[in-house]
Amino acid sequence: MAYRELLRRWHQAVLAADDGDWDAALDAFCGIEEPPSRICFNIGCVHLRAGRLEEALRAFSKTVTKDNSLAVGYFQRGFVYLQLEMYEEALSDYQMAFSHLRQNPFIDYKQLGLRHILYAWEVLYSTAAAQCRLQQWQEAKVTLDKAVVWRPEGRTAMLALALEQVQNHLFLEPMQVPLGEFFRPRKKEIEQLDSKDFLGKPKVISSIIPNDEYIGFEPLRPQKQGFYEPSADAVRDRESGYYRVLSHYYLEDSEKLAVKANSLVFVLARGADGWATAIHDGQKLRIPTSLLEPASKMDKGKISIGIPLPPAQVPPNRLHVKQTSESPGGVNASANDAGSQIGFEIPNTQGDASSILDRPAVLRVRCECMVVVRAGEVPSLPELRTLLRERFSLQAERGRLSYRHLDGKELGAVSGEEDLGKMWQQLTDGRLTLCCQDSDSHSGRPILYRMLAQHAYPAQGPGDLEFSKGDMLDILSEVNEEWLEGHCNGKTGIFPKCFATQTSCGATFP
Repeated sequence: MAYRELLRRWHQAVLAADDGDWDAALDAFCGIEEPPSRICFNIGCVHLRAGRLEEALRAFSKTVTKDNSLAVGYFQRGFVYLQLEMYEEALSDYQMAFSHLRQNPFIDYKQLGLRHILYAWEVLYSTAAAQCRLQQWQEAKVTLDKAVVWRPEGRTAMLALALEQVQNHLFLEPMQVPLGEFFRPRKKEIEQLDSKDFLGKPKVISSIIPNDEYIGFEPLRPQKQGFYEPSADAVRDRESGYYRVLSHYYLEDSEKLAVKANSLVFVLARGADGWATAIHDGQKLRIPTSLLEPASKMDKGKISIGIPLPPAQVPPNRLHVKQTSESPGGVNASANDAGSQIGFEIPNTQGDASSILDRPAVLRVRCECMVVVRAGEVPSLPELRTLLRERFSLQAERGRLSYRHLDGKELGAVSGEEDLGKMWQQLTDGRLTLCCQDSDSHSGRPILYRMLAQHAYPAQGPGDLEFSKGDMLDILSEVNEEWLEGHCNGKTGIFPKCFATQTSCGATFP
């Protein structure tokens, strides 16, 4: 057990004993794993106070076993032996206690936490009490004479009375540590159990981000996907808010474009010199107030998530769930993905769909196929178009058709008339998107959507998908909110969602 935890339980037991709850104190003492000698001594004192002599004897025996130089431990065990009428053992313990005094008139245990002084004459007095019970009256008289030599001032009358009792062959009552006294932890150590904040909590005084509350070292700032929303308390200028930039703004003495026309910036303050301090794309800059106009309500409606943070550079925590098995390896050949999107006007038809298609509907078809280009044979543009036309024609006949359900979570396959009827029920505002994929792409698994890699991701494990910045990723499944399963460069694996953004052409099916 850690010393801090030992101190905590020790202190709890002492508080319970001070309140008179001896059972709670005993439970707290006994709950300490591998207790030291002082804790064993305390356990023995609690048992002795409750009259449980056998338990007290075992506790004091552990005390002197763990610290065979603790005189007060032998002194207390000798008292228990006397109560159990084990006089020989009691006499031996009292003699051991006196020897551990090492010719000192007393030992003050205050520094160890016990508010008691063990005097040499008290040990000799109890030794004489044990000798009386063994009918060793002459030895008891000699021991008391020795105690007189060690006696402090004011104890002469007590020892004289004890000598008179021995001469009359009367038993003496042994001495013990006062009931309720036991070893206590140091006060300074108890005060240090709870950590104290001497410096106080730091406060952000100034930052380029209006509601910035990060108080750590800037390079260690957590990079999270999200946005800082300016707070009213952080913005004190009445003219602060979102403004639209009327024309392109270039940095002074430079041809570098700083802010494009019609961009929205957040103005922190407008100065009397005709310049405003603003934030654009996470950066603080100065811009002429003549180029700014307050953003309209329509513009503000588009700003629902505030000022963007830099993109995340560190992947989230690894998954703790069982990952899906990897798809078989891809073909060892370089390939180019080709896609097309075709819109059709669907006239009114007969059958089950007639009740649904009561007016013309727009069917948007997303076609994705893989075209293999042999190494060293670069086709011309007409040849490439011919190759794509043949491939699309073949895909239209043999490709897998699927559509997305209204809840947007699953894809429904279209393999028969029954599936076709279910597909028409997914019409939303007269529109439906149909996906046509190669039957041999990704081992028969449908592509949910596509994403563009914003950062390179080196594989952290055998099941990860490694890619470079700018790679196009085919998303096969959503593992959870932070991890996706995808396909890239002929490999399939999982990767952090924050390393890529969804492309407009590969968006989820509406």
